[in-house]
This record gives sequence, C-alpha cells and structure tokens, in this order.
Amino acid sequence: MNEGRREIFQIAIVLVAIIFLVKLFFIQVLDSRYADMADSNAILRQVDYPVRGLIKDRNGKLIVYNTPEFKLEVLLKDVKKFDSAKFCRVFELSREELRRKFKEMKARKEFSPYKPTLFLNQLSTTDFARIQDYLDEFPGFYVQARTTRAYTTPALANALGYVSEISKTRLEEDGTNTYKQGDYIGQSGIEAFYEESLRGKRGVSFKLRNVKGIVKGSFKDGAYDTLSIPGHDLVTGVDLDLQQYGEFLMKGKAGSIAAIEPSSGEILALVSGPSYDPNLLTGRQYSSNFKLISSDTNKPLFNRPLMAQYRPGSIFKIAQAMTALQEGVITPETRIRCDRTIIDCHGTHTNEDLRGAITNSCNPYFLGVLRRMLNKGVINDPYKDTRIGLEEWDKHIMSFGFGSPLGIDLPNEKRGLVPTPSTYDAAYHNKPWKFSNIYSIAIGEGENLVVPLQMANFVATIANRGYYFTPHIVRSIGSDGKPLPKYEERHRTTIDSANFTIAIDAMQQVVESGTGIRAKLKDIIVCGKTGTVQNTPNPDHAVFIAFAPRDNPKIAISVYVENMGQGGRAAASIASLMMEKYLLGHTNRPYLEQYVLEGKFLDPK
Repeated sequence: MNEGRREIFQIAIVLVAIIFLVKLFFIQVLDSRYADMADSNAILRQVDYPVRGLIKDRNGKLIVYNTPEFKLEVLLKDVKKFDSAKFCRVFELSREELRRKFKEMKARKEFSPYKPTLFLNQLSTTDFARIQDYLDEFPGFYVQARTTRAYTTPALANALGYVSEISKTRLEEDGTNTYKQGDYIGQSGIEAFYEESLRGKRGVSFKLRNVKGIVKGSFKDGAYDTLSIPGHDLVTGVDLDLQQYGEFLMKGKAGSIAAIEPSSGEILALVSGPSYDPNLLTGRQYSSNFKLISSDTNKPLFNRPLMAQYRPGSIFKIAQAMTALQEGVITPETRIRCDRTIIDCHGTHTNEDLRGAITNSCNPYFLGVLRRMLNKGVINDPYKDTRIGLEEWDKHIMSFGFGSPLGIDLPNEKRGLVPTPSTYDAAYHNKPWKFSNIYSIAIGEGENLVVPLQMANFVATIANRGYYFTPHIVRSIGSDGKPLPKYEERHRTTIDSANFTIAIDAMQQVVESGTGIRAKLKDIIVCGKTGTVQNTPNPDHAVFIAFAPRDNPKIAISVYVENMGQGGRAAASIASLMMEKYLLGHTNRPYLEQYVLEGKFLDPK
C-alpha cells in the first residue's frame, strides 16, 4: 500500500517538474515579453533611419533632397500620470484624435507595451521647436529624428513620384521583412521604380537608461550598434531648365511634352499637364493634400506622357510612308491623286509625290498607300489579302516601338494599340472584314493608339535613321556615373536607312514650307510633322513631332495638346520653343512665347 502511494507521489513530482520546465521554456525562449520587460527597464532601442538618395539633373543640379523631420514614439509601460488635456494642446490634437491614435497603436500586430511604438509621424522642425520644451512632462514619449523628401522646384512631379508611409497591405506583402510600420516607401515615379537603390539600409543603436528612464549613454560603448547606410544618389538625363520651361509653356493646358536625346535615349524633359507641386505630398498634411489632388477632375496625378493613349493622327503618315517604301508598293516618285470622295483633305494640292504628300499631309494619298500595302492581290481574295497585308504592316509598325511598352524606368507605362487581324476578328465577331472596313488607320485614326512617349521615341528613331535606345529617365546610379547597361542596346527597325532619308527630306519641307512652319528656327534645320486628331464632339487634339538639327540631332520631341485644334498651331509652337531653348540655351521669339501662353489656338486668325 505504502509502495503504491510512493510511486504516485514520485509521478506527481515528475509531472510538476515537467510543467515548470515547459513554462520556463515558454517564458525564456518563446515568449519575449519578459525579456522585453527586463531590457526595456535598462536599454532603449532606437532605429537609425538611412538618408534617402538624392536626385539630380544631367548637369548636376539638385532636384530632390532630404530635410529633417521627427516622429514621436511611446514606450507605454513608462507612461505615468498622463495629462491628456495638456498633451492635446502641445501636440495640437483633439481628444478624439488622441483616443484614435492610442487605439490604432494597440491594434498593430507588432505592438508591445515594452517596446517603443510609433505614435505620431511626420513632425516638422517647426513642430519640434514647439514641443521640445514640454517633452519631459510626458514620461514614456520620445522624439526620434529622421528625414523626409523636399524639392528644389515643383517641376517634374509626375516623373519623380512621391514618398509616403508604407500601407498595411504593402507591409503584409513584404516577404523580405525590409520595412516596418511607419517606414517611408516610394509610391510612384522614380521614387517607386528605384526604391531599392534610393532607400538605403537602416541601422540601430542601444541606449542605457537609469531607473528614471533618463538616457545615460550608449549600451556597452555601442558594441551592438549598427550604422545606417545611405541610399544611392541618382543622376537623371533630365535638363531641369528645359523641364521648367516646358511646364511654363503648358500652364493652363492639358497634354504632354516628351523630349529625348536621340543618341542615348535619355529623357530631356517629361511634362504632364496639368501637374501638382510635389511639396504638397510631404509632411503631416500629406493625407489631406493627397485627397484633394487625387480628387481633382483635371487628374494632376495622371502621368500623361506614359499613361495617356491617343490616336496619333497625321504623324503616323511618316510610319506609313516608310513601311510602304520598305514593301516596295510605292517609290518616292509615286503620285496618287487627292481624290476626296472617300476621305476628306485640306489645302489645294492635287497630285503630289511622296514628299509632297507628307508636306501637305494628304489624306487620300495615304489612303491609297495603305490600299496598295494591304491589297497586293496575293490570293485575289479581298478578305484574305487584307489579312496577309495587315500582318506585314504590323511587323513594320511594331518595330518602331508602337503597340507595346518601351520599357522606360518608370511605372505604369501603357502599351498603346497597333491593330492586328485578331483585333478586327474580335471587333467583327469573327465575320469577314477587308480594307474598306479599316482604312482609317491609314491616317492615324481608327483603332490606332499611341502614348506620347512612343511618339517621341518614334521621331528619335527617325533622327537616328532606323534605331532607338530604350527611353530612360535615370542616367546612372551611385557615384561611378556609368550609364545603365540595359539602356545602351540599340533596337533596330525593319526599315532600311535609305527610306528614313526620304522621310527626313519630307519632314524638313513640312517645317520650311508646309503645315509645321511655326516650328522653323533660324540657322537650325528642323524636321517635323504635324497632326490634328479627331475628338468629336470636342475640338481636335493638336500633335507635333520633330527633331533638330537634321544632322547630328540633339533633341527629338513630341507635343500633344488636348482640344487645341490644328497641330501646326499649339503643338508646333511649343515644340519649336522647347528645341530653341535646349539648343541655344534661350529663346529669341517672345511673340511666339506670348502666343503659346495666351492659348488662343482655336482662333482662326
């Protein structure tokens, strides 16, 4: 009997010991609360935020830099005798806001009363100056310095993008554990595309505190501290003076300007109108300002050079001409009568050759060109021949970079549309279609869609006589100044270089004696093409593409101005001033600048 009781007693002791061991294991290994409590009594852990990389223009001018700001953290276990009324007065919060802040803080997954937790973010230097004398009255609250973005100019906002606090959704998607609650992250533009290069790497420091919570110095002389690593600086290909001038010219207008250096593919200017001041999306007013900007019906956050998809209009006739020359269905001497029974035209020309047709932007001529391209009589079936011809046409047109993203180093680039046989199969529900159903693409109307960047890239390709570099806004990362290798590759078209010479001859005539005469510059040969895009029932859109000089070109540009009528007015004038500004460093035609600023382009005079 006693023997049995002894065994039961021994088993009970063993079970109790196991329970204690398991509990100790949970306390010391799995549950960090007790370690946090012990550490937080003596050691304060502070994050050392890295300085985000600077952004400069091609001439070294600073565009984006960093300015000090502060965040308020709280160690909840140290909060004692909290005077909420005074806290609200000092930090300019309402009681409702204060309660919401505490509620949001406690709801965070990583919240612990024994660890510093973000309470207020984006305190400016003015805020800090106001509150610093009161901080000792609120035990448990600590201010930590960090930096935020600042801008030397409101220009280039849509391309630069903005930085803001990482969202809960984005934080949950961060599988690398790079970001923490309260961290900043690039949300659009360069800031988002080059986030990994710009952000740097955080550090951490440990401070020793006494029983009153006063910091007495570094823990173990900083043996466990790690320094933050600054982000890499970016040098762009943008000419800041040219960018600012472009935004000046586009003031009060909707549209875009895209300018490229043909020899490198570097973006010289990328203007989206209307735009916004990037300084509005920094600091504590970010949320309210973002709400105002994003709800603006003029869509200032919409990056038109990359995201707007328009019909190209008559500038597409240049691509049509080179494609037809390549396929051998016309020669430079081919004449096609300006028969306006099917499609209307303008001017008094009657029977032009190719150069004359481009100079006068003859619609019936290019209708005839596309008919010859698509109806070669390979099978003598108008439906099948059109399909075969369109497949050949697509191959050439797409080689210019139309119909797919070019790969610029900015997010949200759209692809445009080059219609293919499958496009029309879907449109006609797999019923037969032929040339008479699709001829409007001959003059850049119909199903054709391009983005303004593609237009600028197209004219850069013409300037290079048959090839282009992927357009890019950042020239180099870091201090070595070397171009990014992927942007040094040449992309060649399917068109022979001789055919580009013919197109260039015609584009020179367009500016010197045709529809683009407003773009003419003294002592500089400009090659360009106007376009007027139908926009019923509203006024037409104005389009112009150009490059200059003709030999050894330095700039290729596209201008698209919405609802402003003929391309030879608004778009050609703006492009001309931009080229003059870049090539000469100044402009010599105040009368033309005044004409652009007044914006009376629909006036028939």
